[in-house]
Amino acid sequence: MSPKTKVLAAVAASMLTAGAAEADTVKVGMITTLSGGGAGLGIDVRDGFMLALKLAEENGREHGIDLVVEDDQRKPDVAVQLADKMIQSEKVDVLTGIIWSNLAMAVVPAAVGQGKFYLSPNAGPSALAGKGCHENYFNVAWQNDNLHEAAGAYASGAGFSKSFILAPNYPAGKDALTGYKRFFEGEIANEVYTQLGQSDYAAEIAQIRASDADSVFFFLPGGMGIAFLKQYAGSGVDLPVVGPAFSFDQGILQAVGEAALGVKNTSQWSKDIANDANKAFVDGFLAEYGRLPSLYASQGYDTANLLISAASKADVADTDAFRDALREAEFASVRGDFEFGRNHHPIQDIFVREVIQEGDVFTNRIVSTGLEDHVDAYAGDCEM
Repeated sequence: MSPKTKVLAAVAASMLTAGAAEADTVKVGMITTLSGGGAGLGIDVRDGFMLALKLAEENGREHGIDLVVEDDQRKPDVAVQLADKMIQSEKVDVLTGIIWSNLAMAVVPAAVGQGKFYLSPNAGPSALAGKGCHENYFNVAWQNDNLHEAAGAYASGAGFSKSFILAPNYPAGKDALTGYKRFFEGEIANEVYTQLGQSDYAAEIAQIRASDADSVFFFLPGGMGIAFLKQYAGSGVDLPVVGPAFSFDQGILQAVGEAALGVKNTSQWSKDIANDANKAFVDGFLAEYGRLPSLYASQGYDTANLLISAASKADVADTDAFRDALREAEFASVRGDFEFGRNHHPIQDIFVREVIQEGDVFTNRIVSTGLEDHVDAYAGDCEM
């Protein structure tokens, strides 16, 4: 049985058990990265989403979600083909799941243009937050710049005055460095764009060593971050490092180990946020999958619960009513209070976390709030 078939079989069985026929059915197409580079991110989004469905059933809630999952292999052309198939053959009502911003830009405008809803559990490119916003596009995670803006604010507050900054050369990487510079009050020693999927950072580390920077900011998600941190730790360069959660998330930390201890990073979520929804999520994820949840898992979980809340209030066939139900966002978010801004991106706190060790596990704890009730920089350009 293929991984896709196993996913569908598990979802179908759980829905029959819960008697989901009593609820209006929402057919959801999840296109995410389940193989190759970055697969861990997509797996976590999928697992968080499916945990929300399972816990809803266990708590007697009729979620009415009919889920189809496909692997985009982190390839834009594959993502486009899958989206076309889901819209035309599978007749999905809602699309979700994409991790990478270049894939989102290839899929989202066409999907919402055909009257489908798109709920992003991760990618939040600036092009979809401002003038390119759309009434059927909702981002449940963040706008790409947000965590990097908080990192820039933290770096300034920590007294850093000259940062060396680097990120991959794709939309989210450009948004990352733009966000950092927007809130960093010091100088930029050098701004470097790496290849997406790059694994050797010897040249970039040599540039850092030769610079007169007093700090390093980097955005390198997934395996890219693991490779950079390991090489940086062994390089002898001792400049302090700041980054977003994507480079210091749960899966990455186990691979990097002690080299990440003490590093400050920024996130809208952390496993130690003190509310009942987050405790249920963290405990449930650990029990279901045998590992601590990541940022990506929390976003998949919130995306599913947003959908469940909307489906409980409106029939997806009534587009206007369902859109209003999504806007209201009446669900228990792992982040606490949840609110969409005018461009359907979250208004939220961004925390500063520190990498720590708990027993044999490397993880994060919140040390401060970097930005409070933060609205992204592009919301004013959205004409919705």
